[in-house]
Parts: sequence; structure tokens; C-alpha cells
Amino acid sequence: MSQRPINDTFLKACRGEKTDHVPVWYMRQAGRSQPEYRAIKEKYSLFEITKQPELCAYVTRLPVEQYNVDAAILYKDIMSPLPAIGVEVDIKPGVGPVIDNPIRSIHDVEKLGEINPEQDVPYVLETIKLLTTEQLNVPLIGFAGAPFTLASYMIEGGPSKNYNKTKAFMYAEPKAWFALMDKLADTTITYVNAQIDAGAKAIQIFDSWVGALNVADYRYYIKPIMERIFSELRKKNVPLIMFGVGASHLAKEWHDLPLDVVGLDWRLPIQEARSMGITKTVQGNLDPAILLAPWEVIEERAKAILDQGMENPGYIFNLGHGVFPQVNPETLKRLTAFVHEYSANRQ
Repeated sequence: MSQRPINDTFLKACRGEKTDHVPVWYMRQAGRSQPEYRAIKEKYSLFEITKQPELCAYVTRLPVEQYNVDAAILYKDIMSPLPAIGVEVDIKPGVGPVIDNPIRSIHDVEKLGEINPEQDVPYVLETIKLLTTEQLNVPLIGFAGAPFTLASYMIEGGPSKNYNKTKAFMYAEPKAWFALMDKLADTTITYVNAQIDAGAKAIQIFDSWVGALNVADYRYYIKPIMERIFSELRKKNVPLIMFGVGASHLAKEWHDLPLDVVGLDWRLPIQEARSMGITKTVQGNLDPAILLAPWEVIEERAKAILDQGMENPGYIFNLGHGVFPQVNPETLKRLTAFVHEYSANRQ
């Protein structure tokens, strides 16, 4: 399958190589803040968009064309592979993923099936192929949710503020917990490998809610599973990125995993991460709320983050979480241009 020539600045930064400018992309760059996307969402749900490769490819590439970012991230949800293994999930507006058959016992875990990406999510692979062979001139990032975060939805039945049911299940049913982790690890590995084979040039694993755990529990209940996932994905030789929210205390644990890029949210300054011994490429970490501030404030904060990030090779500019719906697309366009120009002049 032929691949289009691409701007590989992002991939070089992932590998810690020297670049002409700091690459930039934004989590949730495709979607809610774009008027074109909102018009599409009046007709189709998220899952309906992802099942139409031409439409999904359009949504994915739109921010690349509008903002001039250095990478695209596939438009879909971390819930996308779950129906294939028997999890009935619905994404409800204003709520998020809702699951009607939550996990309550090891029997529920044993009932879960296996994913066959070519049969179960062919539209995801078709979208990737369309983008990487015909439409993009930047790398496409594929992604998946990590087992803890997926499990939190599967056990809670939907979004949670404190993950009490999830943690209670983890502590009270360790056999069932580790069986669930293994099942979700297998699903993630198979699903992500299919994305890479279809043309994804990098992978981000979102463990959005794992910050709810302390370091000791992360090491015991989660880290061995993540070791297995990243060790398997590493065989495909594409950059691997880790990200979670409110998980600064776990950044060093992530750095120990066989991955390439540690994603930071806005709570942990890059200099502090470096002083903790994080030598791999880092990605982040402007607070997305700053995008709603006057331009002078945005520029000042972006400059401070860039100055820290550029002290060492291996830095990718991003937000500390996803773009809010209220953000003006022109702000993202202007910020991308600023990051490119400021970093190019500092080289």
C-alpha cells in the first residue's frame, strides 16, 4: 500500500531527534470547537460518523487543514472497540459513555468476547487507509483507551467523579480485576496493531482516569498490564505515547514503560518532570482553559512552556487536556503559527 510523503517533524520529536521547529497538535483538535463539525453532529452521532470512512476522514483532517498542525489524530472514541467484545455502550450527549451491562463479577468478565478488527471495526481501518494513502501530509496518530480507564466505564456504568465502584472491585475482586485487565489488554493490543497495519504512524494510549490511583496501587494493579501492552506494540516500531489527566504522580512510572513519549497535563511543569528524571520526549501541556483568555495571556503562557520544553531535545507542544467546545478555531490557528515561528527562531 503506497503512503503519501509526510511532514515527519512530529515523528522526529517523538524519537528525540532534532527538528526545525517544535511540532504541535491538540487533543480533541477534531470536533467540538469547529462549526463544520457541529453541523455534521446535527445529523449524525459520534458512532455514526466513525462508521462512515469518508465523513470520519473529513473530520480527522479538517484541523490539519485549518490549523496547520504537525499531526492528525483519528476521530473516534475510546469506547469504539467495546461493542465488539460484548459491551453495550451508548454515548449520551452531555453525559458521555453509558453502559447498560456493567461488570459486577468474574462471570461478567468471562462473558466478554474478543475483537476481530477487520470484521468488527472495518470502518476504522478504512478511514485510516483513506487518510494515510490519499489525504494527509502529516502523520496520523491512532489511539486506544487503557485498561483502567475502559474498566472504569465498564464497572461504573458511565462517567464517575471518584471511581469508588472501580476501586472497590479492584480491591475486593482481585482475580476478576486481573482477568478484566488481561481481557482489555488483549483487546487493546489487537485493536492498535490493526490501526498500525492500516497506516497509523504513532499511537497514543489514553489512561484518562488512572490518576485516581496512588503510585503503589498503580504499580501492583496496572503497571504490569501496561508493560505487556507497550512491549507488544513496540514490535511495530511506531512511536508510543502515554497520557492521562491528574496523573502527575504517575509520570515517572510511565517513563519506566517501553514507550517513547510521556504526555503531561497542565499540573506538572515540564522542568519539574525533567527534574524527576524524565528523559524521554515529553508532550504538553498548556491548560486548555487558557485558550479562552486574551491572546497576550495565551502567548505568554505558550512561550513559558516552549522555553521549558526546548531545553532538551524531544518536545511536542500540546494542551494538558482536550480542546473545549467554546474555543475559537482561529485561536488554535494563531497558536500553531506562534509555536512554529517562536521555536524555529529559537533553534
